[in-house]
Amino acid sequence: MGEVVAALDIGGTKLAAALVRRSGELVDRRTAPTPAKAGGRAILAVASELVAALHAGSPAELVALGIGSAGVVDPVSGRVLAATDQLADWAGTDLTELGAPWRLPVAAMNDVHAHALGEASAGDTMLFLAVGTGIGGAYVVDGAVLAGAHSVAGHAGHVPSVYADRTPCTCGGRGHLEAIASGPALVAKYEQLSGEQAGDLRAVAERAAAGDQVAAEVIEYGGTAVGSALGGLVNMLDPHEVVIGGGVAGLGVLWWNALRAEFRREALPRLADVPVSAARLGNDAALIGAAKAAWERTG
Repeated sequence: MGEVVAALDIGGTKLAAALVRRSGELVDRRTAPTPAKAGGRAILAVASELVAALHAGSPAELVALGIGSAGVVDPVSGRVLAATDQLADWAGTDLTELGAPWRLPVAAMNDVHAHALGEASAGDTMLFLAVGTGIGGAYVVDGAVLAGAHSVAGHAGHVPSVYADRTPCTCGGRGHLEAIASGPALVAKYEQLSGEQAGDLRAVAERAAAGDQVAAEVIEYGGTAVGSALGGLVNMLDPHEVVIGGGVAGLGVLWWNALRAEFRREALPRLADVPVSAARLGNDAALIGAAKAAWERTG
């Protein structure tokens, strides 16, 4: 019994939903493939079905809805301001519609921001980086994510990197961190230097573990590039801690050692000991963060 909020994590391939207590405990969950090419209305329909199934199966009172969604999300209006082509017709979607069937207050934010909020410790400032297919980030202060004046704060992958030279970036610019340190960028660099096809980042990691020197150098290069950018961000923001998630962060010791070494070289002396650790909550982080925001809406 008691009260719960519903939380949604809307990604390009998967929709996840959960009921979450005020303590952060997930008491039930559902997942479904994202109908990414079917358009915004179809995505909203599947998301609503997940919440309805959770609500029908629980005797607890549902008091709010929290949403972490791919794309640039205005946390005030709950509207998706921009999105990649991975989610067709997602830009312009009003996420607050999902609360209408149950007359719920809705807290909506970008999915990386939700992930960061889930990982954040109470009372601390935390810089979060998600290094995967792309590179995103968030800064949490006093239990809230700084969204920025235009709701686009946290695009860490699009800060200039000295390691990127003029490499084209997915955003249309050149020389950005994402262009040389994301998962696809590391695979491309390995294939360029080795002259061999790798297919995916897991294969590059396996080759490095088997003694492939080119693969090892590419992994270290990626870690070094992220560490360099991270040092600059920490010099600017002075957080209590840094947390790093995403698939690339699973590359292991080579990547982490390179990242931490370069971070310490770039960070100001008083900031070189800021803890830099791996994300702790895995796939639950965005749900927990969205739920935290939802609980805030209940007073």
